[in-house]
Amino acid sequence: MKQVTKGHWNGYDTYILHSRELEVTLLPRLGNNVISIRDNINGREILRKPAEEDLSFYLQKPYHFGIPMLIPPGRIRGGHFVYDQVEYQFDRNTANDNHIHGLHRTQAWCVSDIEEDDDSCSITTELLTINDENWIRQFPVPLRLEMVYRLQGSSFSQTLKVTHQGEVAIPFGMGYHTWFLLDGEPERWSLKLPVSGIYAQNEQLLPTGEMEGLGALEQLPEGISLKGWNLDTPLRASSGPAVALLSRDDGYSIQYSADEQFFKHWVLYTKGEADQFLCIEPYTWLPDAPNLKQGDDFTGLIRLEPQQTIHLNTRLEIVFP
Repeated sequence: MKQVTKGHWNGYDTYILHSRELEVTLLPRLGNNVISIRDNINGREILRKPAEEDLSFYLQKPYHFGIPMLIPPGRIRGGHFVYDQVEYQFDRNTANDNHIHGLHRTQAWCVSDIEEDDDSCSITTELLTINDENWIRQFPVPLRLEMVYRLQGSSFSQTLKVTHQGEVAIPFGMGYHTWFLLDGEPERWSLKLPVSGIYAQNEQLLPTGEMEGLGALEQLPEGISLKGWNLDTPLRASSGPAVALLSRDDGYSIQYSADEQFFKHWVLYTKGEADQFLCIEPYTWLPDAPNLKQGDDFTGLIRLEPQQTIHLNTRLEIVFP
C-alpha cells in the first residue's frame, strides 16, 4: 500500500506521499509548495529543500525552494496591463518598478482528499482566490484552484485544475520554478531540452517580442554539459512533447515533462554559474504576455472565459541506472 503521512515544518503541517522509490513532502498551509522530493534509493534530495532556519526567507520569497507555483510567471512591465478594456495593476515588487512571479505566494490551501492504494497515493488541495484579499485587490477575478499530487513508484505528477468563476474573460498564465540539485557537481550533469530559440530581452529582462537563435545553446536539444553555464534564459519550446531530461554521468536521470498544449516556454536559471542548482521552469505564458503585441499563439496567454475550466499537467520521473 502506498501511503500518505503527516509531518511538520516550523509548526506547519506537511503531507508526505510515500512509495518505495520516493518521498514527496507538501506544505499546503504555506503556498501548497512541494518542498522536498527524497530519492530513497540513492539517499539524496532531488530539490532545493528549505531548512527550518529558512522560514523568514521562505515567507519572503517562497519561489526559491521546491516546486513553487507562479501565477502568473515572470515579470510584468510596471505590474500593469489592460485586457479586453479592463485595467489590472499588480504590485511592483522587483527592480525597475516591475512585478515578478505572480500573486501566488504563501496562501493556505485546504486538503480536500487523500487516496491510497497498492499502486499509488494522492492528495488533492484547493484554494479559492476570492478569499485572498491581496490577490483580489490586484486581480479581481474569482478563481477556484484545485491541485492533485499523485505518486506512483518513481513517477510524481501534478494536475492543476483552474476554474474561472467570474463574469468576464481574463488572461491566465502559470508556471513552475523547479529547483533541481546538482550536488556541487555540474560537470557530472547534462541537460537535453527540445527548444527552438531564445526570447530576446531588454535591459530589464522583459521580452521584446523578438526571437533569437540558440547560439551557444545550439546543442541543447541534443544535450549539453552544465559545467560553466550561467543561465537566466527564456526559451521557445519546439513542437512535440515538452520533456526536459536532466542526466548524471552514471545513468541516473530525471525526466520532467509538461503538457505541450499549454506549456510553450521554458526558462533555465542557474543562480550564478552552475554549481548547486538548475531551475527548469515550464511556463504557459511568456513573461509580460498581456503587454506584448504578438498573438496568443506566440505568448501562450490563455484566454479564460467565464465558467471555463482547464487542466494543466506536469510529471517528474526518476530513471535509475
